[in-house]
Amino acid sequence: MDVNPNELWKQCLLLIRENVTEQQFNTWFKPVCFESYASASKTLLLRVPSAFVYEYLEENYIDLLSKVLTRVFGKGVKLSYRIVQDKEHGITTVEESEPVDNFVSQQPTRRGNQSPTQLDAAPSDIDSQLDPHKTFQNFIEGDSNKLPRSIGLSIAEHPNTTQFNPMFIYGPSGCGKTHLVNAIGLKTKQLYPQKRVLYISARLFQVQYTNSVLHNTTNDFINFYQTIDLLIVDDIQEWMTATKTQDTFFHIFNHLFRNGKRIILASDRPPVDLKGMNDRLLTRFSCGLIAELEKPNVQLCVDILNQKIRRDGLHIPDDVVMYIAQTANGSVRDLQGVINSLLAYSVVYNSHIDMRLAERVIKRAVKVDDRPLTMDDIIETVCNHFNVSTSSVAGRSRKREFVVARQVSMYLAQKYTKMPASRIGKLVGGRDHSTVIHSCSQVEQRLKTDKAFSAEVSSIENSFKLKP
Repeated sequence: MDVNPNELWKQCLLLIRENVTEQQFNTWFKPVCFESYASASKTLLLRVPSAFVYEYLEENYIDLLSKVLTRVFGKGVKLSYRIVQDKEHGITTVEESEPVDNFVSQQPTRRGNQSPTQLDAAPSDIDSQLDPHKTFQNFIEGDSNKLPRSIGLSIAEHPNTTQFNPMFIYGPSGCGKTHLVNAIGLKTKQLYPQKRVLYISARLFQVQYTNSVLHNTTNDFINFYQTIDLLIVDDIQEWMTATKTQDTFFHIFNHLFRNGKRIILASDRPPVDLKGMNDRLLTRFSCGLIAELEKPNVQLCVDILNQKIRRDGLHIPDDVVMYIAQTANGSVRDLQGVINSLLAYSVVYNSHIDMRLAERVIKRAVKVDDRPLTMDDIIETVCNHFNVSTSSVAGRSRKREFVVARQVSMYLAQKYTKMPASRIGKLVGGRDHSTVIHSCSQVEQRLKTDKAFSAEVSSIENSFKLKP
């Protein structure tokens, strides 16, 4: 060979750089050094700084290396690595890679190159498993979902940025998590058709992994997931006791994250509450963006109902819509179930949808607490939570813990009862309506800025639902 082999290796590096990200190149190829080239045996020897780098190159980049070496050095070139085992004492070992020609001949045929410097990539025509009906167009925005919806849309429009990666979405059942992650996937696929986007439930991922172990195809399983550009995993709380599944996903996560690929995770609880989940996974779940999807408030429920009513061509009076929104417990699934049931009843019985029909349907579709919440219930629950006496809430003491319990009681009374502020004030130590209004305002402001306080109020509200 007339050309200096070291110069040929430099040409290989230029070609590799065209086919990987800058981060990938700096991490895996920049530390690799040309050692020697034996023209008689067509053997290229490269020095790598550790066994880990050697194993990673062989596992993830052998296809790229084989094509580059064949293009620059010609057919039949063999690749070997000198691995630095102990830098201080100069101990190295030599490992041979699989012959380039053999490796290339074993690979399945893929689509042609798009440019002279772009080597074959993984095919993009996989089934994304996305629900085409769960789009951003029909994901109604409200106070409870504004942040995760906005960030999700931004990710879909700019999937190549590394900001907010991974995105971890959590919230109670029925708040719209699955809809949102599907919308992100669909929008990404619409704007970037070449991207490999995949939605999968944690349970199905676990089943696939178990099958791969049984059939001794775990490497194929892992290699497939490492080719995904946007991976969406739903209900990851299902893995809390699945140690081996967690370990496997950890390696897939690391590969995707290091290579600038997008990861979106959904759960019914935040990372800190995923008991039994590996700590090294939890730290990775928390390194991007953690976004909470709250249950929709009454106004958002009304907006969701009105959209579905218009889409289905129904005619439902406003008072019935409000009644459904107030009794569906903030669950989007319950809202949809009620509307579908109303539609079925009205068609089968040829009747108009009125309040009487709505009440009948809701009693069958939604668990409704028929006993109204009283002021005594609220004060008792709040006092038990903050460990103060009911007399201290009604009293005049300005101690912080008493003031907090007093204000929260007034706020929850205004939220859960139909009593006017003047009546609430009278029942909380004979205070006037302006005190109640001020207290409610104070609580609302603090809920927006104090996550710990917000969690405490949510805990009190959840205890209301557990009362017999």
